[in-house]
Amino acid sequence: MCESALLYVKEICMDPNDLFFLIFAVLGGLALFIFGMNVMTDGLKKVAGSGLRTILARTTRNPLAGISLGTVLGFLVHSSATTVMLVGFVNAGLMTLIEAIPTMLGANIGTTLSMQVISFKLDKYCFFAIAIGFIINMASPNMKTKNIGRAIMGFGLLFLGMRTMSEAIKPHREALAPLLCRVDGSSLGGMLFGVLIATSITGVIQSSGATIGMCYALISAGVFTNFQQVYPIVLGAHIGTCATGLLGSIGTNIEARRTAISHLVFNIANVLMAIIAAPLFFKIIPMTSSDLIHQTANLHTAVITSAALLLLPFSRPYARFITLIVPSRKAPPQPSFLDNKLLARPEKAIAAGIQELQRVASICAQSLRLNAELLFKSDRKIIQTIKLNEKIVNEIKTSMRIYIKSLTSRYLSRRQAILLQHLDHCMSDIERIGDHIDEFCDLSISRNKMMPDTLVDSESFERLFNLYKKSLDVLFLVIDSLNPDKQDFQETARRIMEARDEYMKMSLDAKGEFFSKLANHEVTPIAGIYYSEYTSALDRIVRHSKTIALAERQPDFWIKRKKLDKVAESPPRQKHPNLVDPQDFLDKLQSESIL
Repeated sequence: MCESALLYVKEICMDPNDLFFLIFAVLGGLALFIFGMNVMTDGLKKVAGSGLRTILARTTRNPLAGISLGTVLGFLVHSSATTVMLVGFVNAGLMTLIEAIPTMLGANIGTTLSMQVISFKLDKYCFFAIAIGFIINMASPNMKTKNIGRAIMGFGLLFLGMRTMSEAIKPHREALAPLLCRVDGSSLGGMLFGVLIATSITGVIQSSGATIGMCYALISAGVFTNFQQVYPIVLGAHIGTCATGLLGSIGTNIEARRTAISHLVFNIANVLMAIIAAPLFFKIIPMTSSDLIHQTANLHTAVITSAALLLLPFSRPYARFITLIVPSRKAPPQPSFLDNKLLARPEKAIAAGIQELQRVASICAQSLRLNAELLFKSDRKIIQTIKLNEKIVNEIKTSMRIYIKSLTSRYLSRRQAILLQHLDHCMSDIERIGDHIDEFCDLSISRNKMMPDTLVDSESFERLFNLYKKSLDVLFLVIDSLNPDKQDFQETARRIMEARDEYMKMSLDAKGEFFSKLANHEVTPIAGIYYSEYTSALDRIVRHSKTIALAERQPDFWIKRKKLDKVAESPPRQKHPNLVDPQDFLDKLQSESIL
C-alpha cells in the first residue's frame, strides 16, 4: 500500500482552499482540546486545594502511598504537569529523588486513567457540559462550586475539540489515509516511524493527552482503522510528554534535573518493552474491547501500569542508576528540615522550622548576591537562577505553613504556641524579602534595556552599591541569627537592629545627595526613577530583616534543650468560645461617619 501512496496522492489532489480549512480546523480543534484540558485540570486542582499538597508532604516517604498519590495527581493534572511540580519540589529541597520516583510512576498511571474517561464517546454531550459548567461557574457564589463548574466546562470543551478535529478530517479520510500508511506497528520500520512522529508532535505540544486525543479523532474519522496503526502513536506520546519536565528542569539543581531525566528514562524503557512485547499486546488488547478507541486507551493504561508496577519495588536502585548516569561534581542541595516524623516532638519540630528559615534566607542571600552582577550587564543564567530561587522561596513558604498548621494539632506549651506565631511571621517576612530581591532583578532587566539614559554618575552609583552591600550584610546577619543552636537570639537580633540603623542613615544620605543632583539636572529623570526604585527595594529588604529581628527579641523566641526529645501529649479537648453576633459589629460599622 505504501509503495503506491505517492501515486495515490497525485490522483487525489486536495483543493488548496480545502487544505487550508482542513489544517486550521484540525489546529483549532486541537487548541480547543488542549484549552479544555487545561481548564478542566485547573478547576480540579483548585477544588482539591492544598489538600493534595499536604498529602504529598506526608506520603512520599512510602512508595505505595507515593504511587497512589501520583495516580491522583496524574488523573487531575496529567503526568507532564505533575513532573514539573515534582521537579519544583525537588529543586526546593522539599523532596528527594528517591521520594519523587514513585509519585512520578503514579502520575503516568493517572494520565492513562484520565484518557480512559475521554475514550468514551461523549462528544454529543459537549455543549450540554459547556452550558452547565458555565452556568455553575457564573451563578455560584462559592469558589469551590465555581471551580467545579470550570472543570465541567473544560470537560465539554475538550470533547468539542475532539469532535471538531474528527468532523474536519472525516470528509478527507480517503486522501489522508495513504499519507499515514507508514505508521504501522506490524513492521519494525513502521513502528519506529510512528513512534518518532508521535514523539515529535507530543514534544511540540507538550501533552501526551492531546496526541492521544488526536489519535481518537483520527479513529473516529476513519483514518486509523486497525490496532497496529495506533500502537506506535501511543508509545511515541509516552516519550514526547517528557519534554515538559525536561524544559522545566533547565537551570534547576542536579537533583531536580535527575528527576526530569528519571521520567524520560522510565518512558523510554516502557516504550522499548512495549515494542519487544508488541506481538503479545496485539493479541491481548483487542480482546479487551471491540471499539478501537477503547483499545487505544487500554493499551495506554496497560503499557504504563505494567512498567510502573515492575519498577516500583526497585525505586531506590533506579534512583542510584539515574545518579550514576547523570553525575555531578557539586554536592546535592541542602534538603528541607521539615520532617513530618518530628511533629510528635514539638520542640524538635520548632527547631527544624528555625533551620528551614535559615535555609530559605540563604537562598534569598544567594539571589541578592547575584543581583550585583545585573547592575552592570544582563546575564540570562543569573536571571534564571534568581527567578527559580523566587519559586523555591514560595514553595518553602507554602510547605512551612502546612508544617506549622500540622504542629498546632499537638499539645503545645505556652512558649511553643507563641513561638509558632513568630515562625509564621518570620517566614512571611523572608518570602517578602524574596519578592523584593526579584523586584530588584526586574529593575535591572528593564534598566539595562534603556541604557545609556538610565546611567548615573560614579559617586551616586557608588552610594547605591554601598547600600546594596550593606543590605546584603544585614541579610547575612539574619541568616546567622536563625540558628536553633544559639543560646541567645536576643543578642543576634540586637546586631541586626544596629546594622539596620546604619543602613537607614546611609540610605537617607544617598537619597538626599541624589535628589540634589536630580534637581540640578545632573542626571536624567528616568535614571532618577530607577535609582529611587532600587533604593526602595533595598529599604524594604532591610525593613523585613528588622521585623525578623524584632520577633527574635521576644522573650519566647528560644529553644528549650531538655524538651527536644519530649513527645507531645494528646491535646486537651478545648471549649470553643461562643459565636459572636455579626449584627452587633455591622451596626457599629454603619454608625461610623466614614460610611
